[in-house]
Amino acid sequence: MGIRVHLDRVMLERGISLTELAGRVGITMANLSILKSNKAKAIRFSTLDALCKELHCAPGDILKHEIRAEETE
Repeated sequence: MGIRVHLDRVMLERGISLTELAGRVGITMANLSILKSNKAKAIRFSTLDALCKELHCAPGDILKHEIRAEETE
């Protein structure tokens, strides 16, 4: 089981760049890049809230719970 971040997809759908989103949300490009590339171990609710407000989406649009096949057996 795992949580996957689909920030790249949402950003593409909204036509917003990493640089632009980082500036609007007040997060460093490095930290936003870590989120976007699924390398983050955690995310603050305040950061998730800011991303959702700026991207006009819900947390479920960015975060997805995925179950791997071997975990269902």
